[in-house]
Amino acid sequence: MQILLTGGAGFIGSHLTEAILARGDQVILLDNLSTGVLKNIEHLIERSDVEWVEGSIKDESLMDELVGRSDHVYHLAAAVGVRLIMEKPVETIETNVRGTEVVLKTVHRHGKKILMASTSEVYGKNSSGPLREGDDRVMGSVMKHRWAYANTKTLDEFLALAYWNEYQLPVVIARLFNTVGPRQMGTYGMVIPNFVQAALEGRPIRVFGDGSQTRCFCHVKDSIRAQMGLMDDPDAAGQVFNIGNPEKITIVDLARRVKEMTGSDSEIQFVSYEEAYGEGFEDMKQRIPDVGKIRAQIGWKPTIRLEESLQSISRHFEKAREEDAEKAARFPDARCPAVSVNGLESLPLQPEGGGQRKFPLTAAN
Repeated sequence: MQILLTGGAGFIGSHLTEAILARGDQVILLDNLSTGVLKNIEHLIERSDVEWVEGSIKDESLMDELVGRSDHVYHLAAAVGVRLIMEKPVETIETNVRGTEVVLKTVHRHGKKILMASTSEVYGKNSSGPLREGDDRVMGSVMKHRWAYANTKTLDEFLALAYWNEYQLPVVIARLFNTVGPRQMGTYGMVIPNFVQAALEGRPIRVFGDGSQTRCFCHVKDSIRAQMGLMDDPDAAGQVFNIGNPEKITIVDLARRVKEMTGSDSEIQFVSYEEAYGEGFEDMKQRIPDVGKIRAQIGWKPTIRLEESLQSISRHFEKAREEDAEKAARFPDARCPAVSVNGLESLPLQPEGGGQRKFPLTAAN
């Protein structure tokens, strides 16, 4: 079976690719490298059962070709991360709305099954107990850029379900709650990689607000197991499923746990939302998934606890730091910086035809 995966160079996409390949399928990876990075998939793209394509989901002719050669489609490509949403709202809206429109239209034309990744952000400011798929959305003002992402993904869900209701397109919507694990980076505001990197580097661990807000974190291996289970279940079509781990923790306790786990001397520093994101930023006190529906549908439940997730992320960054140190020792006079675990540095590569082209080579996404 041939699987097309949009957002294939992303953190989740790279892990999903490994799992798909492990069961013997072939994979086409599509990514424009706006937030995905080649480092995530460099161990995969030379394989004969992997096809790597750098391109955009908004490219209709490219999507038509790739979907036409695929049996199933996992649509993970999106503009994500609170910081990216706040800094580039136009890119967020255009990528998530126009991109998904092209993907769904193309998949419908070819009659292929699709799993579309959505987000717990669609629940907005609903801070009630464990959130069920049919619960009300509570959105903030359109004057708050923070809610642009939530509303674009909501529109994506409406469009996907419209294709199911009107054309019976076999589409499954996976609402992901804070997926974490190795290869995730903190560049766009993801909390755990930011905390772990700060602790390992001895920098202050920055907690926004008073830290009393609670969040739940699902390890990427649990998440992709759920996504693949939903794709394989024909009765999941036309439905929405939460994918997350209901184990909750306050953000300040998360910072303390990371500090203890890494043996760090880092200070836990409290930062106002205004300082972090600008005046008027709104956050939720809690967001907890109810995963009863997916458990009833395919028997899925998360098995990896938060402590194990934190350890796997810490090991990943520690390994990346060791590799950076080795490169620095081997090439002390190199003009190029060593690969940085903060995702902000890159190594220049020489493309065909001369000139320089930069692919970000980072330790995580």
